[in-house]
Amino acid sequence: MRFHPDPEPITDDDATIRAGVAGVPVAPLLAAVAHLTGDTTILRDELVPDLTMLLDPEGGYTPEQAAAGRELAAAALIRHRDSGSKPAAPPDDVHLRRLVAFVAGGTVDDDYLPLLEEELALDGTDLRAPRWRAAELAPQRELRVGIVGAGMSGIAVAHRLRQAGVPVVIFEKNDDVGGTWLENDYPGCRVDVPNHFYSYSFAQSPDWPQFHSTQPVLLDYFRACVDQFDLRDSIRFGTEVTDARWRDDDQRWDVHTNDADGPAVHEVDVLVSAVGQLNRPLMPDVAGIESFAGPWFHSARWEHDVDLDGKRVAVLGTGCSAVQFLPHVAERAAHLTIYQRTAPWLLPVPVYQDDLPETMRWLLRHVPDFARWDRAFIFARTQEGLLPLATVDPAWEPKDRSVSAANDMLRELLTAYIDSVVPDGELRSQVLPGYPPVAKRVVLDNGVYPAMLQRPDVTLESTGIAAITPAGVRTVDGVDHEHDVLIYGTGFQASKFLTPMRVLGTRGADLHGRWGGDARAYLGLTVPDFPNLFLMYGPNTNIVINGSIIYFSECEANYIVESVRLLLETGLQSMDCRTDVHDAYNERIDAGNRTRAWGCSDVNSWYKNEFGRVAQNWPFNLLDYWKQTRAPVASDYEMR
Repeated sequence: MRFHPDPEPITDDDATIRAGVAGVPVAPLLAAVAHLTGDTTILRDELVPDLTMLLDPEGGYTPEQAAAGRELAAAALIRHRDSGSKPAAPPDDVHLRRLVAFVAGGTVDDDYLPLLEEELALDGTDLRAPRWRAAELAPQRELRVGIVGAGMSGIAVAHRLRQAGVPVVIFEKNDDVGGTWLENDYPGCRVDVPNHFYSYSFAQSPDWPQFHSTQPVLLDYFRACVDQFDLRDSIRFGTEVTDARWRDDDQRWDVHTNDADGPAVHEVDVLVSAVGQLNRPLMPDVAGIESFAGPWFHSARWEHDVDLDGKRVAVLGTGCSAVQFLPHVAERAAHLTIYQRTAPWLLPVPVYQDDLPETMRWLLRHVPDFARWDRAFIFARTQEGLLPLATVDPAWEPKDRSVSAANDMLRELLTAYIDSVVPDGELRSQVLPGYPPVAKRVVLDNGVYPAMLQRPDVTLESTGIAAITPAGVRTVDGVDHEHDVLIYGTGFQASKFLTPMRVLGTRGADLHGRWGGDARAYLGLTVPDFPNLFLMYGPNTNIVINGSIIYFSECEANYIVESVRLLLETGLQSMDCRTDVHDAYNERIDAGNRTRAWGCSDVNSWYKNEFGRVAQNWPFNLLDYWKQTRAPVASDYEMR
């Protein structure tokens, strides 16, 4: 996979050029072409995108506007070809601001512009790279960082620290990188964020084969990043962290590991957990799981050698992973029974499983920075995203089916989609959710899932499960259902952060004992009494409907790197989050989540922990988190 390729000269005829811009999103197309050619006259006021039209396939453009925009882009590319295909000089600040403002809907606040410029990483310029070096700040001191996990977040923070000249060691329990994209290899596994956004700002590529890439493609991407950033030699593969213990006397961490050679202890100055939230499979609390006589497994630990052909297969769960693999199971099974506890809301995305058309591949060869401008456009649209549609109106009643007029409008739109793809009334009553949209994870759909439900060899069972039996499943109505294979699509232990590691802080404080199942952290990153410990994808840093988790990981990586800088600049050994700062922050997060559909609704969801508190989700926009993670405020910490 290529990063930052140069544009290929255009030698094609006019018809090929016009075909190359057909169907391409208008706003990023115009910005990318203006950037390549230097011709900003194509950025017409009447073609500034309407970012409120998030669910509109054309982004709020009328057919006439879309056609006019694409013709402007094609004409500019034709002129570019005729003049020799020489790219314009990099845009100056005025030119860049105009380009950014165009894709951002016409106006850009002064505090929002730097964020968009970072996201663009225009011409391969990595504006988020550290602008300092450890050897310059503290030439006599070697501060070493240990990172647990070589998945998406671990790679990001390791790369940033290495850019600053900080030594890192990465402990990875698997024999390869990729984290969740290595472990989740079930059929149909793919990302539900467009790849131009679900990728690092500093490692953009025009080579994605699909709009939403599959697990093997994503795994190859993260492998390529590790090699590109020269991180492989810093990773200890097959090494699982069992314990981490803070030493009060010299203020360092002892990291206890197990690998093929047995247990070992490693000393580090700073410890980063990059194990994520979705790394430990969750089995349902149902009696008799171990009694089933046939093969059974969780989707996150897919057993590819289990033969599904001609078998009576049962799948428990209809969440995101299940919706992805169920159509593949249906193709093989003699009969598929799906046990559904709660129906998911389906968001129509027609291109969800589509390959990039050849016309777009042509555009990406000749205008590779279209991928960056498309990323900026996606970011601008999702910065607030669907948050207004998820905001609770206190006066709105009842709140069991929707939480505001806007949320009710979204419900009507999604209901209309379900009505259009599930004509059978009885099945539709099972498929139509009875809770507010976005109260739990919305599932992307291109029609494949509802079509699968209507197969004659597929049964959707909504009756609750009483027990697993040796022969199959017993529902609460006393009916026994016989199956040959059971597959659990029941998600992850998302609320059990950092498990099964044991983490001991100052004076032996136990992190899991402190949390008691209700994990909290300041900025999702730090916890009082656990100095120099930072969490990637920690409590309340999950994105629900307005972005990519990679964006959050980049913000967190920046904060961690700047925290290391603070330690080196001050000559101090440790920083420990103040309890009052931590508590006040979490009060704000809890209050924010209560204003969102996922905090107001009582529907079951992995967003909430066992106490009913939303421990996963970030309730605000993307700009807010970026502002808070630019650099640590020393007064937020006890510096020692």
